[in-house]
Amino acid sequence: MFRIRGQGPSRPCSRCRSGPWTTGGRAGGRDALLSRPRGRRVGEHQVLSEAEQAAVRQAVLDHTPCDLGLSGQLWTRALIGRLISKLYRVRFTEPGVGKYLKRWGLSFQRPDKRAVEQDPEAVRIWREETWPAIRARVKAENSEILFADQVGIRSDQVTGRTWGAKGRTPVVRRTGNRFSVNAMSAISTKGRMHFMVFTETFDAQVMCRFLARLTGHFDRKVHLVIDRHSAHRSKAVRDWLADHKDQVELHFLPSYSPELNPDELVNADLKRSLPHTHRARNQAELAAETRRFFHRRQRQPHTVRGYFGGRHVRYIIDERTP
Repeated sequence: MFRIRGQGPSRPCSRCRSGPWTTGGRAGGRDALLSRPRGRRVGEHQVLSEAEQAAVRQAVLDHTPCDLGLSGQLWTRALIGRLISKLYRVRFTEPGVGKYLKRWGLSFQRPDKRAVEQDPEAVRIWREETWPAIRARVKAENSEILFADQVGIRSDQVTGRTWGAKGRTPVVRRTGNRFSVNAMSAISTKGRMHFMVFTETFDAQVMCRFLARLTGHFDRKVHLVIDRHSAHRSKAVRDWLADHKDQVELHFLPSYSPELNPDELVNADLKRSLPHTHRARNQAELAAETRRFFHRRQRQPHTVRGYFGGRHVRYIIDERTP
């Protein structure tokens, strides 16, 4: 027996001899001494039943707040709490609502924007019927297929973010002389990109000029998928197509459905990239910067192919699409 100077023989205190750990260890062995999570188990004694939770979750996924008699287009924890109170006469704090949202597998996200004029049935038909038919025809003809779109770039456009001191908004100097240029581009799943930069307003004549330049790069027929811009469907373009029906054919996306076109991602990439290059002081410099962007992407076919990997355009390369 070891002794500590000035004390008698060491011995366990009465609390250790008869405490719950000692008692539990004697009764249940080693496993009884392992620590256990404190408090209620997940899902135990919940205020909302499983059926009520499922109903609220589905309401949040399928509707906007204003659809259900609340205010706004976007769900917040406070609005979801008001919905629960309205349905089941139970009040929750925002942190309490947050615990349910986490349990339901929901997270706070930036929503995609959709035009109220968009026809969901037309989108479904395009994805499940029209596009597969076009793809099969292109394969049978051994022809080319590209997606195209036009974009406008302004000198006073500033996108993206920059670093600055807290509490002081950074200032970006730009010319007070406003000017703009336009561009038309077309991309393929093979990584090809074709473009045309111009300063005049986009119209039927510009569209015909772009089609003539595009078809000049191919020795086979080109199928071009575009939106329903009035210039694309104008009489002048229809007449031009009739004279070149063996060279090019147009296919129109459903109305108000830009998310179905991967070339929209090219436009977004262009607008993000330009502010990081030299700031153009006149229209000629802006046009030159725009051309440099497209030339750079033409030398990066892996980046062009990457535009087809976006969530809403992946159907284009998905062979499982009906």
